[in-house]
Amino acid sequence: MTWLNIANAGDKVMDLEARWQTDVLDARPDVVSILVGVNDMGWHTLDPKGYVIPAEEFEAGYDRLLAPLAEAGTKLILIEPFLLPIHGVVEAGAALIGEEERKKWRTDLDPKIQAVHKLARKYGAHLLDADGMFAEPTATTGPEYWAADGVHPTPAGHAALEAAWLRLVV
Repeated sequence: MTWLNIANAGDKVMDLEARWQTDVLDARPDVVSILVGVNDMGWHTLDPKGYVIPAEEFEAGYDRLLAPLAEAGTKLILIEPFLLPIHGVVEAGAALIGEEERKKWRTDLDPKIQAVHKLARKYGAHLLDADGMFAEPTATTGPEYWAADGVHPTPAGHAALEAAWLRLVV
């Protein structure tokens, strides 16, 4: 078995599209697992060249990624993008992200999560409900336990994603 991780920090769906043929399709994978969407949300608040990426544009780009894989019979595992309801202000590059920004991001992200659900149904893909999984409150941990800044998993967050992924596909 060979695992390829072609992730690039900060990539959005449109960035994946630009390198999809070379990085994914040419490898002719049997299984593809995708977690994309967080960078498509709120990008306009972090990058001076950024703009709001509508859910329809996100979904159309994601669909273009999945279509050739589905045609090839590739097993697909889609992971919801997630935004944890952490407290306080965190730095994201030169920007300070507080509760108001996260509320706007949540409003932007929810339709993109629904697009991932729709595409999972369309292509018969496995769906890992990461946003829902991390949103479930626990008696002993807060959201910062899973992702200190709300989007980048801590070691515990990575372990939780790994365990959920394995339960889903094994």
